Amino acid sequence: MAIFTAKNIAIFLGLAVVAFGAATIVLAVQKADLSSKLDDARNQLEITTTLSAITPTIDGNTSPGGSTNPTSSGSSPTGPSITITTPTGSGSSPGVSTVTTPKSTTPGHVTDDPGHEHINYRLPRNVLPKRYDLYLEPNLETGNFSGRISIPLQIVENSQIITIHSSGLELFGFSILNVNTRMRIRVLSYEENLRTETFTITFSETLRTDQPYTLSIEYRGQLSGLNGFYRSSYVDEFDETRYLATTMFEPTYARKAFPCFDEPDIKAPFRVTLVRPSGSDFVALSNMNVDGQKLIGGSRTEVEFKETVPMSTYLTCFIVADFVSVSGIVRPDLGDEFDLNVYSTKQQKDKLDYALQVGIGVTKFYIEYFGIEYPLPKLDLAGIPDFNSGAMEQWGLVTFRETALLFDEATSSSPNKLRVASVIAHEIAHMWFGNLVTMKWWSDLWLKEGFANFIEYKGVDAIHKDWNIMDHFILDQLHNVMSLDASLASHPIVKVVESPDQVAELFDSITYSKGASIVRMLEDFVGADKFKQGVTNYLNKYSYDSATTEDLLTEIEALGFDYDIKSMVKTWTEQMGLPVINVEKLDSNSYIVTQNRFLSNPEDYLISTVEPSPFNYKWSIPLTYFDSQSGVVKRELFEHSVNEITIKVDDGSEWIKFNKDQVGFYRVNYPQDTWKALSEALIKNVNTMTAGDRASLVDDVFALADATQVRYGTAFDLTRYLIDETSYVPWEVASSKLLALKEKLYYSPEVYESYITYARELIDNAYILVKDWEIGSDFTENFLTSTILNAACSLGHTGCLETVSEKFESFIQNPNVKESPDIRETIYYYGMMTSGSEKSWNVMWNAYKNEVDTQEKIKLMKGLAGIKEPWILQKFIDLSWDEKNVRGQDYISCLTNIANNPIGRPIVWDHVRNNWEELVARFGLNSRVLGRLIPSITSGFSTQIKLEEMTTFFEKYPEAGAGTASRKEANENIKNNMIWVEQNAAEIYTWLTEFSSK
Repeated sequence: MAIFTAKNIAIFLGLAVVAFGAATIVLAVQKADLSSKLDDARNQLEITTTLSAITPTIDGNTSPGGSTNPTSSGSSPTGPSITITTPTGSGSSPGVSTVTTPKSTTPGHVTDDPGHEHINYRLPRNVLPKRYDLYLEPNLETGNFSGRISIPLQIVENSQIITIHSSGLELFGFSILNVNTRMRIRVLSYEENLRTETFTITFSETLRTDQPYTLSIEYRGQLSGLNGFYRSSYVDEFDETRYLATTMFEPTYARKAFPCFDEPDIKAPFRVTLVRPSGSDFVALSNMNVDGQKLIGGSRTEVEFKETVPMSTYLTCFIVADFVSVSGIVRPDLGDEFDLNVYSTKQQKDKLDYALQVGIGVTKFYIEYFGIEYPLPKLDLAGIPDFNSGAMEQWGLVTFRETALLFDEATSSSPNKLRVASVIAHEIAHMWFGNLVTMKWWSDLWLKEGFANFIEYKGVDAIHKDWNIMDHFILDQLHNVMSLDASLASHPIVKVVESPDQVAELFDSITYSKGASIVRMLEDFVGADKFKQGVTNYLNKYSYDSATTEDLLTEIEALGFDYDIKSMVKTWTEQMGLPVINVEKLDSNSYIVTQNRFLSNPEDYLISTVEPSPFNYKWSIPLTYFDSQSGVVKRELFEHSVNEITIKVDDGSEWIKFNKDQVGFYRVNYPQDTWKALSEALIKNVNTMTAGDRASLVDDVFALADATQVRYGTAFDLTRYLIDETSYVPWEVASSKLLALKEKLYYSPEVYESYITYARELIDNAYILVKDWEIGSDFTENFLTSTILNAACSLGHTGCLETVSEKFESFIQNPNVKESPDIRETIYYYGMMTSGSEKSWNVMWNAYKNEVDTQEKIKLMKGLAGIKEPWILQKFIDLSWDEKNVRGQDYISCLTNIANNPIGRPIVWDHVRNNWEELVARFGLNSRVLGRLIPSITSGFSTQIKLEEMTTFFEKYPEAGAGTASRKEANENIKNNMIWVEQNAAEIYTWLTEFSSK
């Protein structure tokens, strides 16, 4: 009589599964294509036998021959498991991950190692991937996914250990196959380290450099959050919620979708298979074009993609969605033509044409500019309903937040159009600078992001010559980052980083905007032609490889210069901060120029312990200058090792102007009589200098006045010329300064009253130019109109507020009839602030809820934040937490908008402090968006009480993750604001009083 025990049944099933796998091999061989089919069958057998051999029984004692079959996606693995609690401060969402315990002579264990003095986050280089064969099946309804991966390996050093990255994945089967002997090597033990997000497997024998091996793993995960492999959703025209799966892997999130070697310089080709729902509604997209499809199980379709070129893990992308597309063909002068496709949800299809136009245009330009053909057979752009960044440059499949891809003449403003063009141009630039050649490690992130931030302007200019887009650079990139870089919260462009939090923190304006500004200055210094040639040589030399800042500079310097290019650039990349050059008049045609570090807070100069600098905070500065007698721009390199230089000008010159069009990343301080001469020259003839030079003078003088390096009266003297200013760029700079002063002086009533009177007089002439609130076809003029209207309303210009109230009331009465998109945001915000009520707020809230256009929703969201009623602002905060009301990607922006309202600022601050744990649980500490929240909402604080509140908050929650530098910035801002009024209010009042009496 047979005794059917669980143990006997397990043995029988295990033998049956092995036999079935062996039969699969025989059948595969008989079908021809011997090599390929045999490899596939081996891999299938390997997974099956691995699971059979390593999964323990219920009592933890593995029975020989015991077997386990993989369960379907979303179910729990068979056998006992180790539950791993995410450590505090890891940046992961609260919860647990589960790992099935393999058979081992040494029990598997999990380490966190929080007490170690130094944690090594980098992978060992004893083993590298030759290729990734990846199979992924997302379940859009349950929000889970299953996957399996096979990685042919290059054994660099003989070793028994393989360490890979894995985060939040449930690994339930892994093994390694010696391809030559066709023998699987037994797993001896494993170890998962939650802090370093690595998984280390130890095998029973040494992996040899002269043998080929394939590592295979099966796993499960969740489509959650807004990074890794995650689920997005939207509501269709039938009011039904539709789901899609997509990815966001930069910088360290590929490991959340598949076990891998998740470091940027470890490149390998990918062969990807995705499973999508069957039917014509759904598409599966990846980096390459489709190689084949087949129906499985009736309702699912396997989609195989062609093998990619070697690339970093963060550049892979997978999408399963019911998207539609528009298509065009890129016909470059160099290389083969290829398809460019733009994808979105069905409701947004009519907003894709402009993105297609821009994509084709800038791609052709870059192929010509770099002199290197696009290496892939297609390029897709896809708008994702839920997306945490602006866009992501995956090779061959670029993903975007919808506001950065969609354009509709009826709802999109001129800034919206510029945003779409700029982001597309930025991401496509990465196809060469970042994808073809990648930085060796994230410390050199600026190599791709700074470059793309600069080159995007060339891309947009190539297709929109009439926009004068190069003039926008100082507004979009230069000025804001100079403010940050002038504080002790800054950091060098090239910075040592190790942990995922530290890496995420690098994605800031220093990397992007200062990096772009240094690239712009470098191009101007070496010349556009040599710069382009150096870049092309760099890309050709390191194609499909990785490189460093040193490598790029070597290629540029090799073209031959009289100066040490490397030394010059390193003074800008290896130390934080920026210089101010101090100009002193020696005689009628000579000036002495010196330099020192510029700090916006004068008290920072008194701090004895500052971050050390390899160049002692001296810079090699490419000076440009011209004088009143000659418009010819002259150049001089002020090297960091030199204390001062002498500059000669033409006889009879009344003034000198340094930093032509503010191409250099430095500030300039002149003698008092030169400041006066510059002001008088502009008052006499506003066109004495270019718009860029006028804007740079305004920006410099106010920054210097804030830092008490010039008297505030000098800054106000310069503003007198604005009466005749009619250009966008200088007015954008001036309006930002005027509105900042309004906020700083708000709690000094006597000074505030005099200041507002003066500021309204300045804006009045400009307002006359735009008083009809008309938007035309001139792109730059539309920017000017929007800037002047916004500034006039903010400063309380009577005519502006009367008109905005009328237009706002018209909108409330009939929300379906709208003004031009260029002025809607001003109408929504200042109309709500001026005449908004509970009733009108509810009307706008309903309009927001029902709006399907993403750009219009953002305009309405900003308008809702303008209400003066505190209880309504609190209601808005509460409503916005629900993702049915405000998408998770927009929540932080919503809080920032409310905090920009002086009434809403303390409400948001209290909300963030009281709900910080919930915010961290939702977004994660390594979210750079959450990290930027604190300085965004506290930038206007200027009291000791608020500083103490912030200090207490930071002490209560010391783990900052990707927000470490942002916390430092927020602290510096409040300290600076606290002394500003004390140092400057009286002087401003004196100047205003004297001016009004003239």
